[in-house]
Amino acid sequence: MSRAQTSELVKRAYAAGDADAAVALLDQSIALGHRRIALIRYLQAQYLEAVLDARHHEYVRGVAARMSPDTLARVVGEARVRRGRQSVDEHDECPG
Repeated sequence: MSRAQTSELVKRAYAAGDADAAVALLDQSIALGHRRIALIRYLQAQYLEAVLDARHHEYVRGVAARMSPDTLARVVGEARVRRGRQSVDEHDECPG
């Protein structure tokens, strides 16, 4: 997949909330052996209520198992920041 195609999928997954684009990005990350970015893309796909297969869950479970708790927390935080850049999360409580 070209950078332009990946960029378009990122826009669709984050700015437009396209669950299919999020799964396509996750599939790409798995195929390329990504770890951190695969976890971020998995979390975005889950947030968008995408249909995920057992292989998605298994891959990310393996990735998370190899991370320290601190690293895992940082990656989850990064996923939240990326999601928050594009839209307001109505499910999270706003402080104050």
